[in-house]
Amino acid sequence: MTDGQGQQPQRPAMRPEYGAMREDFEATQTMAPLGMGETGPSAQVRVPGAEAGANGLAGLVGATDAAGTTAKGGFTTAAKITAEPTFTASPADGFTPVAGAHTGMTGGHTAAKGRSRKGLIITLIVAGVLLVALIGAFFGARWYYADRVAPGVRFGSVTMAGQTRDEAKASVKQAIKDTAITVKDSTSGQKTTASLEQLGVSIDVDKTVDALMNAKSSSNLLEDVSRVNPLSHADVALAATTDDAALADYLSEQLIAENERAVPASIAYNAETKAFEASEGTAGKTPDATKAVAAVKQAVAQPGAAATVTIADKTVDAPISLETAQQTADQANARLNNKIVLTNGDAKQVELPVDEVAKWIKAESEPAKGTITLGYDADAIRQYLSQQLPGQLNQEMVSQTDIVDNNGTVIIAAETKGVNGVTIKDTDKAADAVLAALQKGEGATVQVDADVTKFDTKQKVSEWRLVVDKSAQNVTVYQNGNVVKTFNVCTGKASTQTDNGTFYVYLKYKTQTMRGEDYVTPNVRWVTYFNGGEGFHSAPWNYSAIARGDPVNHGSHGCVNMYDDDANWIYTNIPDGAVVQVVGSQPTSAVR
Repeated sequence: MTDGQGQQPQRPAMRPEYGAMREDFEATQTMAPLGMGETGPSAQVRVPGAEAGANGLAGLVGATDAAGTTAKGGFTTAAKITAEPTFTASPADGFTPVAGAHTGMTGGHTAAKGRSRKGLIITLIVAGVLLVALIGAFFGARWYYADRVAPGVRFGSVTMAGQTRDEAKASVKQAIKDTAITVKDSTSGQKTTASLEQLGVSIDVDKTVDALMNAKSSSNLLEDVSRVNPLSHADVALAATTDDAALADYLSEQLIAENERAVPASIAYNAETKAFEASEGTAGKTPDATKAVAAVKQAVAQPGAAATVTIADKTVDAPISLETAQQTADQANARLNNKIVLTNGDAKQVELPVDEVAKWIKAESEPAKGTITLGYDADAIRQYLSQQLPGQLNQEMVSQTDIVDNNGTVIIAAETKGVNGVTIKDTDKAADAVLAALQKGEGATVQVDADVTKFDTKQKVSEWRLVVDKSAQNVTVYQNGNVVKTFNVCTGKASTQTDNGTFYVYLKYKTQTMRGEDYVTPNVRWVTYFNGGEGFHSAPWNYSAIARGDPVNHGSHGCVNMYDDDANWIYTNIPDGAVVQVVGSQPTSAVR
């Protein structure tokens, strides 16, 4: 193709391709052959081409050198590269030296390694900060929820997380208030809306609150993690017991006319006769309460909402027969007759009162099944025992007191009898034993767990000691071992001798009417008892026998007869606790 003047266009000057190729070929002929150096394999390579190509190859060799391995791209194991391979090229051929390529690559590798380490350190720092934050958040939540409802705890449809005990209690009461069940009777056309309590449900609010506060409870750090985890859920129901018989009775009263109702036989405790008695039922209509019972159970499990159910009536004989009720009453009375005694393991015990036990026995009627069985109120048993047993079975420790003489010899052991200290504990364990006895229909003696403090023994030196000598018919008074007084007396006659032994003064009367099987003596003065009915007293009617020391013919009924003034001295001066020793033998005649 030509232009307007018919000339061919000029091409740019170009290096002849063949010439370039020839020069390249000739240059390659000057390359030293691959061979072995003096100290090992070496390669002296002269490579033609652009500077960039030389630099690239140098970089490749440098990389291979840095790795310490033979390059695998274009080299074989037959020709190994020296640790410092050298590339030379003639400036005339268009090459420039590439020394330092290896160093540059190594520096780049070092820089990359530095950046990698720096990144790792930053990552670890961030991870550490996050870990510290998580730990702080955990311990903060653990502290916050220590006395609050844990996250993830639900009561009905309400999430209770974070509520205090008072708030949880208010929520429970509100849920109970909001829970209502409407029952429609398709037979009578009547309907009623009732609370859970009206439908026979007994609710323990405090126990429900306890369950909420203790939901997802933990005893160690690992369980604490689960407790404060909001993704871990726990549903809490009302702490309640249901009574199907009470529910049926309520629905009958509300939905069926009184003269049409079927009434089951029942049992009740009669406080006057202290026994359970059976009452006869009557035939009639009764509601089929199956759906209502199910609705109540659902409401207990998930309180706080209203529900509506429709039921029908059915005509039946007395849902529970009199015979069945009487059998149950007999079983209840057997439990009242089998006594249950609780003891502190020492000196005290108490028998459970029949009236109280009767309160714990519950008749559980199931009209739909025609049965009535016995149940037991475990909570009432625990509450009664926890309130009553400490006052009835606890006892204070009392030190024993022995009377001794000046030499430390015991004259009277246990003038004051020692009593162990007993403090009742763990009455719930005793309540479990009582419940088990009632369930079995057996009597029982239950030892209540208690802490016992053993009494100690003290000695008391008797300042006063009176020695009644029957052989001499006198009494000698000692104070701190010294004789203070000696009085003539007349002791008991042969058939009612004054008992020998060691006693102590324990009771006094200024005047007293003394009685026995064959005597009554009014206005006896200055009476000081030391052994049961034996004591010192004035006996003006027996002065002659006192003067002669003659218990053989004019002896007493066991007392020590004295002159009025002498009896008064003993009454006035001898304290309670003074030792009285009766010694000697009964004389055969007057001794004075």
